[in-house]
Amino acid sequence: MGRAGAYVWRTYKEVFDIANKIGNSIRSCGLTKGSRCGIYGANSPEWIITMEACNAHGVYCVPLYDTLGAGAIEFILCHAEVEIAFAEEKKVAELLKTFPKSTEFLKTIVSFGKVTQEQKEEVSKYGLSIYSWDEFISLAGDQEFDLPVNQRTDICTIMYTSGTTGDPKGVLISNASIICLIAGVDRLLNSVNERLEETDVYMSYLPLAHIFDRVVEELFMFHGASIGFWRGDVKLLVEDIGTLKPTILCAVPRVLDRIFSGLQAKISAGGFIKSTMFNLAYKFKQFRMMRGAKHNEAAAICDKVVFSKVKEGLGGNVRVILSGAAPLATHVEEYLRVVTCAHVLQGYGLTETCAGSFVSLPNQMSMIGTVGPPVPNIDARLESVPDMNYDALASTPRGEICIKGETLFSGYYRREDLTEEVLVDGWFHTGDIGEWQPDGSMKIIDRKKNIFKLSQGEYVAVENLENIYGVVSAIDSIWVYGNSFESFLVAVVNPNKEALESWAEGNGISGDFEALCENPKAKEYILGELSKTGKEKKLKGFEFIRAVHLDPVPFDMERDLITPTYKRKRPQLLKYYQGAIDNMY
Repeated sequence: MGRAGAYVWRTYKEVFDIANKIGNSIRSCGLTKGSRCGIYGANSPEWIITMEACNAHGVYCVPLYDTLGAGAIEFILCHAEVEIAFAEEKKVAELLKTFPKSTEFLKTIVSFGKVTQEQKEEVSKYGLSIYSWDEFISLAGDQEFDLPVNQRTDICTIMYTSGTTGDPKGVLISNASIICLIAGVDRLLNSVNERLEETDVYMSYLPLAHIFDRVVEELFMFHGASIGFWRGDVKLLVEDIGTLKPTILCAVPRVLDRIFSGLQAKISAGGFIKSTMFNLAYKFKQFRMMRGAKHNEAAAICDKVVFSKVKEGLGGNVRVILSGAAPLATHVEEYLRVVTCAHVLQGYGLTETCAGSFVSLPNQMSMIGTVGPPVPNIDARLESVPDMNYDALASTPRGEICIKGETLFSGYYRREDLTEEVLVDGWFHTGDIGEWQPDGSMKIIDRKKNIFKLSQGEYVAVENLENIYGVVSAIDSIWVYGNSFESFLVAVVNPNKEALESWAEGNGISGDFEALCENPKAKEYILGELSKTGKEKKLKGFEFIRAVHLDPVPFDMERDLITPTYKRKRPQLLKYYQGAIDNMY
């Protein structure tokens, strides 16, 4: 897909034949049922083909992914005792960086593309073999290996999750978990009249190394539908979507936020008449949808004249947009439900629950801001958390979300201790605090772990505060910090560039964005905005932020400050900003 032309398709039969050959080649390298195979790289047909070859032969598929960094790749290769690793051409060099440690188990490397002479020499020093994709396809020659009998309880994949603390954990997912999840999602789609057909098209861009994308792609294959792959560049994603014209789009809030801001900018640039027309159409359709009208019947004329352009921007065929991995801002969810002419559904799940455990329902505007009811194939309940004052039996039930059912993982690989912590009597404890809504949907309101005491003995649920302060328009991101030796809270803030610059202009303060972040007056301004929100939300005195440090550079994975799903890594944040914290106190 290097050149940006039209998509080139392969039939299921063509792909099946290649997967068959890859499976035989894997077996010819000495792997058998239960051996481990690593896959490293951006989504591609080769990724899926290798994964299906593993499925057929009962080999555990172990995704390796970038955002965990080089140390983690080495950790996973050794921890899972990976014997063969497949990698995108440009990632082969990263695999070689794990030598000599990984070579204790690793015996074969396969590139999804070509292999250089230097790489061949480097690999042979350690007695390993390396093949290009084309060489490997024909490695087994005419050898045909019998497929083993796979059981439902057999492990299908070991997915390592980044976790906000410590080493990555290997989540063991069985065949039964994936099949059960697919059956559940399928049933859910059928029940809301959105059944998948062979004519459906999916855009593969969310990492296959995560469970969310993997199970959706398995669902599409289950229906014999089509999957197209992006070019791997976020800036070109919308263009790729326009070319592929998918019918179902899975996204994470980061992507939907980008689509939202792009639309906002386009409308305001369109001039007074266009933006007035858009806003009127929006208000009318939103009003009708709030009164219970289905999105495709709420305002047909507005859809035709105004919103069809938004739909065209996403290729023209999208009928369901599914958001997962992190919370989607309420205003973005509502906006997209109105303007995209598609169902926008928010889901919730963890690697440990094989992704989707809760999904909001189409045309239910009351479910905005929630993750919807549980999917048909799980049981869910809340468990009280007394030290955080969450009572599962109160009139508004709140507590830790616990999940039971066939979709649950089989344990953390070689970490029984951690498994026993979270799996109690068959119930998986998610660590997320939820609140049941009157309509049966679930709202995520907090995290169980992120709680600490201030020196005066007051408990602070820090994630809840970050969600409240996160709506301040002058900031892009906030990390709130406190500990039991201090009596007040401080925060590190990524200010919004436009907001800070326009404030500076209005107050006659000069300097670029970096300089403004150092300016004491700018800190006062941001603190004032945070306090305003704190007062509006009736926060307690000790929940107010008393000092801020402004960082012009957003929290990122390069500095190991956030996980791949944009959750804050608190121990790492503290280590990185220790100097700033000390200054604030």
